[in-house]
Amino acid sequence: MPDSPPPVPSPPDIVVVMGVSGSGKTTIATGIAAATGWEFAEGDDFHPAANVEKMRGGIPLTDDDRWPWLETIGAWISAKEAAGESAVVTCSALRRAYRDVLRRGRPHVRFLHVQAPGAVIADRVEHRAGHYMPPSLLPSQLATLEPLGPDEPGVTVTAEGAADAVLARCLLALGLQEV
Repeated sequence: MPDSPPPVPSPPDIVVVMGVSGSGKTTIATGIAAATGWEFAEGDDFHPAANVEKMRGGIPLTDDDRWPWLETIGAWISAKEAAGESAVVTCSALRRAYRDVLRRGRPHVRFLHVQAPGAVIADRVEHRAGHYMPPSLLPSQLATLEPLGPDEPGVTVTAEGAADAVLARCLLALGLQEV
């Protein structure tokens, strides 16, 4: 009996969970990681200390503040792709230009935009504890947000409702869970 060829490994899948602060990125991303066994990274952890201090002080980040942060996340994504590992990372990725940085040379990246009405997000941000971004910065994020374009790889899912229901919708939209 002839030897069968070795199985071809599937390409890695990199999901960037995007949206404004308070949209549920971390909750959804950790749920995806738990459901798939993929590695999870919190995009906020890639911020340099100067960015964190600006946000903590209620000062919106500029593009000059964001570019190095995005490049650092991109390098993490590249390392995962090079290792053939699927992963999920959070990143606000508010503008298409930011998403382009994350995708550049990284063919396995796709986005999951979790969104909810501004009032829902404002309530979440107002009532969460332990995060350095004050509620006063939410309007600047909402003003900066550019929805995914039809030519960008990704899906948009509403983040309203119970966390487990939102996660199920996200997994289904990403093709990571069957109906």
